[in-house]
Amino acid sequence: MSDETAAAANVPMTSGRELVARVISAIALAAIALLGARFGGWAAAAVVAVVMAVAHLEWAHITERSSWPTAIFTAGLLLAIVLFTAGLHPVGLSVAVLTIVTSIAAGGGVWRPLGALYVSLLAFGVLALRLSPDDGLASLLFALVVVWATDTGAFFAGRAIGGARLWPRVSPNKTWAGAIGGVIAGVAAGLIALTLLRVPLSAALVLVAALLSLVAEAGDLFESFVKRQFGAKDSGWLVPGHGGLLDRVDGLSVAVGVAAFVGWVHSGAEVGQGLLTW
Repeated sequence: MSDETAAAANVPMTSGRELVARVISAIALAAIALLGARFGGWAAAAVVAVVMAVAHLEWAHITERSSWPTAIFTAGLLLAIVLFTAGLHPVGLSVAVLTIVTSIAAGGGVWRPLGALYVSLLAFGVLALRLSPDDGLASLLFALVVVWATDTGAFFAGRAIGGARLWPRVSPNKTWAGAIGGVIAGVAAGLIALTLLRVPLSAALVLVAALLSLVAEAGDLFESFVKRQFGAKDSGWLVPGHGGLLDRVDGLSVAVGVAAFVGWVHSGAEVGQGLLTW
């Protein structure tokens, strides 16, 4: 999410043309994500690899004003994705960890390894959910719907209600009303998605949906904080109406990472089942 999408000021912030561009871009990106999720396997890995690589290089341009030498570590993470998708899960994760550790040793301060970790949450969170033997597709769709609904609900609640700012020094356009509206929308949409997917609902799943919605908003705020540190408005220009690709997956990165972790803690290797079955 870009700074403008989690909440809004009392005054309209986007023109009609910008809003149309935003909607078209969001639909196109969602369609690509859903196609990757639907087919799974290498199709999902290909989508994840492209998004991860672009987001990682955008991070580098924000924090280091250059894609070099971050591109070396991007290549390491791409190799890790290939190994993970091929079924070599421990090896793939080990390569990812080694890449992050190496980025620390290579210098560049805290931002370089933090960027590698941030995009790794996205890549391996998505893949761990989708490649799960049981409930892989359902678990990923659930996480996607919660994050997208949180984004949309926060945007419209913030515009309609306005009010006190959430963290004005970091993101002056986000409001408490938008944040609360986002969580309500995320939980509601997540439960509707689970019903359509014929997943039995439970109180635990309501809490899981709320957790994913909250961490998605936290991920968005974190990226806003990073951009504020380096005087950047957007992470890039690739997505019309939204800025960079990193602006669109900031909340998703943290949410799918947390979703995969919750599933793993609850059910070990059966990550998807662990997320949805309580």
